[in-house]
Amino acid sequence: MTRPLKKNIDLICFSHLRWNFVYQRPQHLMNRFAKEQRVFFVEEPIYDAPSQFNEIYEDPVSKICIVTPHLTSTNEDANEALRHLLNIFMAEMIITDFIAWYYTPMALAFSDHLDPELTVYDCTNDLSSFKSIAPTLQEWEERLFKKADIVFTAGAYLYEVKKDQHENIHPFPGGIDIDHFKQARDLIKEPDDQLAIPRPRIGFFGVIDERFNIDLLEAVAEKRTDWHFVMVGPTERIDPVILPKEPNIHFTGIKDYKELPAYLAGWNVAMIPFQLNETTKYISPTKTPEFLAAGTPVVSTSIHDIVYPYGEKKFVRIADTPDEFVCAIEELLKFEKMEWIKEVDTFLATRSWDDIWKQMKEIMDRTLEKKSINRNKSKIYA
Repeated sequence: MTRPLKKNIDLICFSHLRWNFVYQRPQHLMNRFAKEQRVFFVEEPIYDAPSQFNEIYEDPVSKICIVTPHLTSTNEDANEALRHLLNIFMAEMIITDFIAWYYTPMALAFSDHLDPELTVYDCTNDLSSFKSIAPTLQEWEERLFKKADIVFTAGAYLYEVKKDQHENIHPFPGGIDIDHFKQARDLIKEPDDQLAIPRPRIGFFGVIDERFNIDLLEAVAEKRTDWHFVMVGPTERIDPVILPKEPNIHFTGIKDYKELPAYLAGWNVAMIPFQLNETTKYISPTKTPEFLAAGTPVVSTSIHDIVYPYGEKKFVRIADTPDEFVCAIEELLKFEKMEWIKEVDTFLATRSWDDIWKQMKEIMDRTLEKKSINRNKSKIYA
């Protein structure tokens, strides 16, 4: 049983991801923190208001307070407006002792005046490798690295790139809610919109965005018109017009996190057809262990954090071309899973979100204690 980080200490999470979008890393971790302390989840602003205000509501399950700033489209200094709204909110909620947890460095532009007990940067990508990214974002990340007491990285490969930039940095690839996805092994009732799709079914869930290799999906579907491809998730940052129209590719749209095991239960194979470029170079997709926990064989492009360790352990087939994908799926459709599932379960047993959260918390405890000792020493010798 982990002890509370500190009595009455709050946590403010600054995120570029919306709380009610796809359920992923921020939601998994913040929900666990919320069991022991107040958690406030600050989203990026929406520019749609006649005058600036904070939209505030409480998540009914986790009791996390979600804060969405609304600004006018004519705000000349958005950061100054956001700073003002943040100060008002913190005063209203009587937030004094708190941890600042960042997913987006840009939030530092309106929160750098805060004096948290602890600053944590949960880094999910290498922004310096993005050629198209705004220079100001890279600059704010450099500032965040200097301000942060702790840096976590969302992947092993990302850690290798960042490890020399901070003295208190730790790799934590995506975890798995094992019991949730194991439900797929026993579920019988099919979701209504999947029921009529013929088998064999090859599935994917997640955000369908610029990281997704649409051309690869289309080519594989054209080569095997007798297979059906079920794509579960929202479309983001790509024009829906370019999505393939083959009759054996089925886009279901976004689904609730609790529904995902029911979809997985009806798939013969899961696929991760991601592009191999700067946007995917350092990602560690959480869907990899989720597919495996469901007992579903997986084929993926050669994303580093999937190749190592999942590919090298033969838990996931690695393929990059349409022909390689077809061959891998053909093998997996005839795959004997019994021994494979035993090995997968043993491997996943230590990679749960609960384990990751506890390990993070221990690092945060130690860092808080060290900061407290150093402060006391400073007072003595002042």
